[in-house]
Amino acid sequence: MLLPPSLDELIEDNDMVRVVNRVVDSLETEEIREWFKGGGCPSYNPTMMLKIIIYAYSNKLYLSRQITKALKRDVAYMWLSGMQRPEFATINRFCSEYLNPA
Repeated sequence: MLLPPSLDELIEDNDMVRVVNRVVDSLETEEIREWFKGGGCPSYNPTMMLKIIIYAYSNKLYLSRQITKALKRDVAYMWLSGMQRPEFATINRFCSEYLNPA
């Protein structure tokens, strides 16, 4: 190979990760986005975080440390996150502070 394949080429059209991506993109996520007003360090995109959580839960990954490992090792998670790698504490805080109230 002259160039490495893109992540998009490595994921089939009917893969579950693409379904999660389309479903979350079709949801109204304004309520979650309102909590991210800015200031301080730039936050991760809440829609991307929601996609990661839903996809992880559908694959029976419930611990934030397991999700963090998947973001570093699994092509589907890399594609879904756009190669971003939030740490386990960020994932845990997103679930407990933002998703639970929503």
